[in-house]
Amino acid sequence: MNRKDSALIVVDTQRGVVGNGAEAERVVGKIMAAVTKARAAGVAVAWVQHEDDNLVRGSDAWRLAEGLAAEEGDLFVAKRYNSSFEETGLDETLRERGIRTVILAGAATNWCIRATAYGALDRGYDLVLLSDAHTTGDLEIAGGPTIPASVLIAELNVALDNLEYPDRTSRSIPSGELAFG
Repeated sequence: MNRKDSALIVVDTQRGVVGNGAEAERVVGKIMAAVTKARAAGVAVAWVQHEDDNLVRGSDAWRLAEGLAAEEGDLFVAKRYNSSFEETGLDETLRERGIRTVILAGAATNWCIRATAYGALDRGYDLVLLSDAHTTGDLEIAGGPTIPASVLIAELNVALDNLEYPDRTSRSIPSGELAFG
């Protein structure tokens, strides 16, 4: 990946979100390793934090999960919808910086990661999902089965590896394979 036109977008890695995710501690470690690698390469890092009645700005649930550390110079985006692009200014900020590739990590896989991934692709960005750096909880369907978090995570990884859009790419890779040229 070209470090000058890439940005790492870390979505909803807040205590009140990640704490409910499968293998949360391992995922947080993978995310922080990707953040460290991106910063070392001069790649922009954006922290997206959801705000609503359950995630009130400044509350303990709203804060970044233990083990994650934002720094001065990182981008900060507050959102109210699942997609990090809806009514946030993220798209404009990325375009101003010449970003073409969005690298995605965070939570929750089946909600905000999925919506942000499709939002990035719909806006013309190339997309890389860090396959081992996103999480969610089991999905209990009323009157139906419970879908394990591991299935939701695997499904999104496979889906993003197989999507086809004109003039852009979509793929998932393990965070250990993240490299900047």
